[in-house]
Amino acid sequence: MGVFRSKGLGDPVVNPGESEFEVDNWTISEFVVKSLVPVVGVHPFPLNELMLMVGAVCRFKPRLIFEWGTHIGRSARVFRETVRAFHIPCAIHSIDLPDNVHHGEHPRSERGKMVRGMQEVTLHQGDGVGRSLELLRANAGHGRVLFFVDGDHSYGTVKRELDAILRAEPDAIVLLHDTFFQSAGSGYNVGPHMAINEVLASLGGDRQTISTRTGLPGMTLVLPRVVA
Repeated sequence: MGVFRSKGLGDPVVNPGESEFEVDNWTISEFVVKSLVPVVGVHPFPLNELMLMVGAVCRFKPRLIFEWGTHIGRSARVFRETVRAFHIPCAIHSIDLPDNVHHGEHPRSERGKMVRGMQEVTLHQGDGVGRSLELLRANAGHGRVLFFVDGDHSYGTVKRELDAILRAEPDAIVLLHDTFFQSAGSGYNVGPHMAINEVLASLGGDRQTISTRTGLPGMTLVLPRVVA
């Protein structure tokens, strides 16, 4: 399935000089419906989350994207199709567990199959945040960086990873998945939501969040309060 390349598919960023996050939702909607959904579907990322992922990449135009919990490569494919369609120079690094690690969601031979052989995406194995920060240090003068946190959705892991990212790269743009908050009595995992709040509180009030709040699974974008 090829990438949708309408002649009218211009830069969807609105008022780029302002600190507010603003994009042209019609342009992004057209791209998501005509290009992304036929390729990646709407699970595990429903339409509103696909729009937030695409909007974040278009708004901030990262030169590097780090993500982990690669699995079959669906999120990496979202990012790859986005940077190609909107002509954003960007290298995508996707990380998953080593073959000798046992985990219920380990993809084994299916790892990264949706992005294999695509020049924009490099597949790695190892600890997600640890390997990402190693690669970040190796890319001096890297420009804007976007992290996508979608590995182990536990409170402890999300807290450790987000804290490590923001201490190493204070201006990073971070997308986190499975962050919808329900009451503790609902039975749904509220760990990621709690972890984000605690990390941001510990680092001061210089960051803002944008979240999909209409239902599961939920996604949160963390960004500096003032974005250059």
